[in-house]
Amino acid sequence: MRDIYHDELDEIGQKLEDMTQLVQDAMERATNALLDGDLAGAERVISEDAHIDALREELNDRTFQIIARQQPVATDLRVLVASTHLVIDLERMGDLALHVAKVARMRFPEIAVPEEVRDVISQMGSVALSLVGKVTAVIKGRDIALAQAIEAEDDSMDALHRKLFTLLLSPNWSHGIESAIDMTLLGRYYERYADHAVAIARQVVYIVTGKMPEPLGSGSGFTQFSG
Repeated sequence: MRDIYHDELDEIGQKLEDMTQLVQDAMERATNALLDGDLAGAERVISEDAHIDALREELNDRTFQIIARQQPVATDLRVLVASTHLVIDLERMGDLALHVAKVARMRFPEIAVPEEVRDVISQMGSVALSLVGKVTAVIKGRDIALAQAIEAEDDSMDALHRKLFTLLLSPNWSHGIESAIDMTLLGRYYERYADHAVAIARQVVYIVTGKMPEPLGSGSGFTQFSG
């Protein structure tokens, strides 16, 4: 019975990795669709979001069943409790990729991103993909040092978000209010995607240490666990 129990825990971990890969693929395709006017890519992200939602439901059901049957304690209990939070963050990351894809689809056959902000949006997409790639490794290896790197890289996303607003508020902006609204929303989608990556990293720190890092913006971040 214990072997079956640990197999179930391992399967939860594998499903979390699978879900992370799905939200990474979704954001990569959504960003490419946005920058290249790829309607087929945008449509694929939109249609496959249901798969991410279904995986969230499956993971939640399995997690609660294991808790009810096995009454786990210590690290096993933390893994299962944290998993219920991880799937929420991952599902929301998938939703944010979906929103990016919808902007690309809405503006097709035009490319939604004006040339003046193309580089910033491209960089935000790159940072998002880098973060979610680290999330996969953090979930798999429970690496606190890498979790710290995720929060540090989130600062890069915040800086890009500020740069985007500077460009949108410039008197040289010539693309009208509608495009400015699109870019404002896109900046928010990428920023929130990064925030959910940080939230996942914090949950992994909780799994390993039994303590939750202080909330973002407290000034201490993950430093209390750096030793």
